[in-house]
Amino acid sequence: MNAVFQDSALRDLPPVDRALFQSFGAGPVRTPPFHHIHHAVEKQALLHPDLTAVEHLGESVTYAELDRRAELLAEFLSRAGVRPGDRVGLFLTRSISMVVGILGVLKAGAAYVPQDVRIAPEVHLRHIVRTARIDFVLTTSEHEAALPDNLGTIIAIDRVPHSGDFHRTITEDSAVAAVIFTSGTTGRPNGVQVTHANLCNVLLTAPGCLGVRPGTRVSQLLNIAFDMAMWEVLGTLAHGGTLVVRGSDIEATASTVDVVIATPSVLASLDPVVCKGVRTVAVAGERCPQSLAEAWARQATFHNACGPTEVTIVNTVQRYEPGGPLTIGRPVPNTTVYVLDEDLRPCRIGEVGEMWAGGECVTAGYLGDPELTDARYRPDPFLGGDHVMFRTRDLGRWTRDGQLEHHGRTDDQVKVRGFRVELDAVTSALEGAVDCNRATTLLHNGKLVGFISPASAAPEQARRAVAERLPYYCVPTLIVPVDTLPTTDRGKVDRRALLSRLDGQKETVA
Repeated sequence: MNAVFQDSALRDLPPVDRALFQSFGAGPVRTPPFHHIHHAVEKQALLHPDLTAVEHLGESVTYAELDRRAELLAEFLSRAGVRPGDRVGLFLTRSISMVVGILGVLKAGAAYVPQDVRIAPEVHLRHIVRTARIDFVLTTSEHEAALPDNLGTIIAIDRVPHSGDFHRTITEDSAVAAVIFTSGTTGRPNGVQVTHANLCNVLLTAPGCLGVRPGTRVSQLLNIAFDMAMWEVLGTLAHGGTLVVRGSDIEATASTVDVVIATPSVLASLDPVVCKGVRTVAVAGERCPQSLAEAWARQATFHNACGPTEVTIVNTVQRYEPGGPLTIGRPVPNTTVYVLDEDLRPCRIGEVGEMWAGGECVTAGYLGDPELTDARYRPDPFLGGDHVMFRTRDLGRWTRDGQLEHHGRTDDQVKVRGFRVELDAVTSALEGAVDCNRATTLLHNGKLVGFISPASAAPEQARRAVAERLPYYCVPTLIVPVDTLPTTDRGKVDRRALLSRLDGQKETVA
């Protein structure tokens, strides 16, 4: 059974397209078994206390131990002053403590705000603390001293006093589980409020559950600030799997697991022969090459998925079969996808339009930015009532058999290593270098390339200017000084002319 669309919203379509628009655009109706994602993890700890929950660099914890440590942290946070609905920074690196921190914050009724302290610039962390109104920051003793001053009350998870006998304070569960910061149009990250209902909907139903069962080994390869890391961590623990957190060697970790969740770029760094035990693969975050899907689909169930953070990790998934067409699939349960024209009218089946997403995938908006929320989150005329749909800015079209094809972006937002990057923000940062007058940024072969003018401008200074202002993934791989930036007859930067100059260029900035 699928959701029923409002007839009034479909009146511009011919009858045949009207039926297909609804049939293709609405995912199946399913009821997730939990309303809060950490309750699913607690159930696994009750059913399988002795199973290994997390492994990292030779250390491991069982579900019983993980739950006990998270309970202790939750009580510590509550007594320190964390209240339901608060937001707690999780500024650390991949570790067992990271997982304890996530669950401890959720158990305290708060939302966690993750950042990898090794690569997040100070200005980035301060913006997040200010925007999310964070009073408490969780980290580990290894990184405690390295955090900038005056971020809030710093708590090292591995230094929380152990206690075998304590009484948990009863706290309410909040609606929001996490705030994930994504690149914004101004160069400042936007905080997306991901709810428990959002996470339960995608992680506790198929295909998002990925068939994970008690004992299934799942890798944790991705940056903890990336929304797909929630799929790895919470998606594994909610089903009783073993989360294998990687160290410096990604392939060494992937070679020991059953399930890999990754961006296509990360997956491309793995050899299927070395990782012969992998039986399920899910990719999202950027366009997946057909050849990559073919290589992995020969040995594993391969899922190609799509969806920005604002629609909760992914909202469309295809189970790819070798030799078939590669698409982004169909809507996940309890969600909808609409292909609309510029006037928000439904496109006929087969026409390219902009994809809007609705239903249980739609997050609770941007934290502290009601204007941007109002611009991107609109009332949903198809589901009606209080439902909201989100403008993805992705272009797509329905095939005749109900698969979604991705046809690029409507703006200059691109994906690099799975992260969304605004090209204008990078250009603005490049132009902040003292000897750079003009700049532009392009995406070439999956990498950012910056062009700076005049030719005497120093690439290293330009690189530093970006690194000081933006996250690491916004720093161009290659920076090319030029005398002037070529323009088209309309006075815009001629990107084709610049791309033609890249032949034979070496990467002057790594």
